[in-house]
Amino acid sequence: MSKQYRLFISHSWAYGDAYERVIELLDRQNLSYYDHSVPMNNPIHTNGTGKELYEAIKNKISGTNCVLILAGVYSTYSTWINKEIEISKAFGKPIIAIEPWGAEKTSTIVKNNADVIVKWQGASIVKAIKELG
Repeated sequence: MSKQYRLFISHSWAYGDAYERVIELLDRQNLSYYDHSVPMNNPIHTNGTGKELYEAIKNKISGTNCVLILAGVYSTYSTWINKEIEISKAFGKPIIAIEPWGAEKTSTIVKNNADVIVKWQGASIVKAIKELG
């Protein structure tokens, strides 16, 4: 029986399609995983306070093997991705930075805090998860 990895996949709601593509990449690799991410349709995003969202993210990250963060340049300007990095570090969770396909500019904040940086390829992402998780 293969190990099931517990993952928090960070995503900015404005870039939800990138999150979906990461899920597709993982699924194509037949990785057994549980996604701890706070779903986009969770009412906490529209009806909750910043503190409630922070606590929800903190609770989700606490039970993971590792955290995947898209290292697009937009991440540099995301308050929530910065908080996810802070929470991950506090729990000692390894961070995998995923460089978007064909991106010329990437987030130095995400990459500087990552335990490993991988390209936008399912095999590379899964290899990092298995090594760190």
